[in-house]
Amino acid sequence: MPIQTAGQRTAKSTKLRIENLSTITLPKGAIDQVQKVIDYLPIEHIRGLEKVKLVDFINDPRLKNVDVPIKGDLPGLYHPKQGNQNAFLEISMGALLQPTEGFAKRLMAKTSYKSNVAGLIFSLVGQHYYFTFKHSVRKQNLEPQIRQYAEKNLRAWSEEQNRNSVRGKLFKPFRPMLERWARWLNKKAAQAQKK
Repeated sequence: MPIQTAGQRTAKSTKLRIENLSTITLPKGAIDQVQKVIDYLPIEHIRGLEKVKLVDFINDPRLKNVDVPIKGDLPGLYHPKQGNQNAFLEISMGALLQPTEGFAKRLMAKTSYKSNVAGLIFSLVGQHYYFTFKHSVRKQNLEPQIRQYAEKNLRAWSEEQNRNSVRGKLFKPFRPMLERWARWLNKKAAQAQKK
């Protein structure tokens, strides 16, 4: 039996429950992929989350009163803690897998499922982390902070996934040049948008 210091809680692993309420046929290992992405995140960032809910399409009454029109289907939604209901994440399998589109779009959505679900989970957990634990961040600074959190985790996660792959080893020397090129293109696009 380990010694317990007064006032300190014992470390317990928090396991998020994954509820599959979707009627859409999911790719092989889809739920395992969601669990792997969640396991990649630090426990401190997912503390307070109860579950991840997989649904066909997100239909939330709060979205009907939104001033900004939403193009397409909403891929994910963070539900903060309300009353005695803990915070949870809702992920739309219809928006990720696009079952109503043509063959080419369905194939592209299925092949990019892993990276899309990882980016979505990182973004939603980033929202939870900054809303719940980072009280020093101002409301107008939340969106860039959440985007940076998601990009940082997605980049680290994808590097870990591709560490031993042939493609990862082949393109690793070219990554700094490609990143400089991407920054240059983004800068040009921003300048063209200002004009």
